[in-house]
Amino acid sequence: MIALVDSIRPPRAPDIRADDLRYLLAVARSARMVTAAAMLEVDHTTVARRIRALERSLGHRLLEPGADGWELTPLGRGVVAAASPIDEAISNVLDVTVGEGEGAVHGSVRLLAPDGFGTTFVVPALSEVLGRHPHLTIELVTATRPLSPRAAGFDVAVTIGVPTSKTLVSEKLTDYTLRLYASARYLESHDPIRTVDDLVEHPLIYYIDSMLTVADLDLRRSLGGMEVRFASTNILAQLAATEAGAGIGLLPSFLAESRPGLVPVLEDHVDYTLSIGLSARRESAGRAAVGIVRSALLAEVRRRADEVLASAGTAATSGTRA
Repeated sequence: MIALVDSIRPPRAPDIRADDLRYLLAVARSARMVTAAAMLEVDHTTVARRIRALERSLGHRLLEPGADGWELTPLGRGVVAAASPIDEAISNVLDVTVGEGEGAVHGSVRLLAPDGFGTTFVVPALSEVLGRHPHLTIELVTATRPLSPRAAGFDVAVTIGVPTSKTLVSEKLTDYTLRLYASARYLESHDPIRTVDDLVEHPLIYYIDSMLTVADLDLRRSLGGMEVRFASTNILAQLAATEAGAGIGLLPSFLAESRPGLVPVLEDHVDYTLSIGLSARRESAGRAAVGIVRSALLAEVRRRADEVLASAGTAATSGTRA
């Protein structure tokens, strides 16, 4: 009888350690073993070893190399989603041990944002969050690029355009406008610009065409044949080049309108309106710290709505206006 019972016993459940799941969560957030190791205060070889042990226990790969570091496999995303409450549980334990109760929030949030919008609007919002939550750690990565289809390397992302991936919880954060600007000194030393056709005689300051991966920003071809003479992946560098008189910049109004030395060019003819999205990885969206960061960003943009659109918010469509 004993032999019969043994023969029908179900397969042994995988030997899964909660700590191994924490290592996986850290890599999912950062997309890099070294960064995850720093977050967990261990050596990166320990992170790799523990994740390999977890994969052996489950019998499946959970991570694979991606363009921007390690990305979750489809099964890995499911495991991370199921394991996410571990972070919340650890934060709750910390709340109890430091005697701060339910109001305290611990942990870390990694946020992606375009450099110009991130510097102007995200940083003040995050600074306010840190003032209210001294045990929270926030990492801001600035880059103007589309999100990875595997949604790896971040908890919250601010993007140009609103992503529609099933791996994300996304919403529209705001609209913003782009216009042509030049320094007063540049305009004084060049022929007047009265029509869009006149633009062909002037150099454009914009993104590097071969490195521009955000489709919404592919606007150069509608600017009267202007040739890009100074290009940068960084919008703040474009702003500085425009102020220095290197050409005419196609810039976010929220950056350019506050610069006294810059003058709008053909503002009644060239006016683009783009959307900015706010997303969270689906498995991270329920974390208290992520919710606090998202709420702070929404509040910051609402509070400074006029500044975001920089008095150009009357435009209802994207493109050039005759």
